[in-house]
Amino acid sequence: MSLSDTVCPDAPDPYELLSWYAEMGVTEALDETPRNHFAEPPPSAGAGQPRLRPLPGRPAAPARPIAAAATAPDDATVSARALAREARTLDELKEALAKFEGCALKATAKNLVFADGNPEGRVMMVGEAPGADEDRLGFPFVGRSGQLLDRMLAAIGLSRQNDVYIANLLPWRPPGNRTPTPQEVAICLPFIQRQIELADPDILVCVGGPSAQGLLGFSGILRSRGQWVEYDTGSRRIRAIATLHPAYLLRQPLQKRLAWRDLRALKAALAAGS
Repeated sequence: MSLSDTVCPDAPDPYELLSWYAEMGVTEALDETPRNHFAEPPPSAGAGQPRLRPLPGRPAAPARPIAAAATAPDDATVSARALAREARTLDELKEALAKFEGCALKATAKNLVFADGNPEGRVMMVGEAPGADEDRLGFPFVGRSGQLLDRMLAAIGLSRQNDVYIANLLPWRPPGNRTPTPQEVAICLPFIQRQIELADPDILVCVGGPSAQGLLGFSGILRSRGQWVEYDTGSRRIRAIATLHPAYLLRQPLQKRLAWRDLRALKAALAAGS
């Protein structure tokens, strides 16, 4: 008899439930027992914050120093532009990002997720932001979404090892995999723009709505995907297209037909330009 059967025959398996929480980004519990956090705290409360403890099977998150004051958004954007412009190589840009303190996401992320794949590839793909697996390993598109992306690329004869350079609009994971805020995008935008310029691909592929909006100005990924536009890298104009994010395709498998059309268009564009 399973543990769930001893509680309630129809209850979900607690181990599956914990796995689901972990997949959604919940890695810590606040206390052993449920509490009403809307109730008035007892007089003794407030002496200290509840101690965080890891969920079963998950490592405890390392303690992080709390910044004394956050950088003003406008100042952070100006600083990001200056640091990005000073970088002359992709390695220098990665170092600049590692030192940058203007984005609050850095304080909650485990790792900087800069890029993966071949920086000399003809195609550069830019996603939204790292997820839990990407944050843990420090590379973009390495979880279930990454596995699907690799299969999608293989279907048109491409691989990240040889043909594609992959990055994200934001290099740090938003807590709980939430959508990045416009302020966070504005602060990080100079870095990804410089990354595209330094990689100098022939074709830019924006993967998902936030990337398509931030880099191409598109609104509504389902309406804008599959449309070819020009993107100014700062040194030349290249072709660009938006497509659906693999994470969305995992939730909406029927939409894979749309992504397949985009991939065929990408393959045709590469063939025409070779």
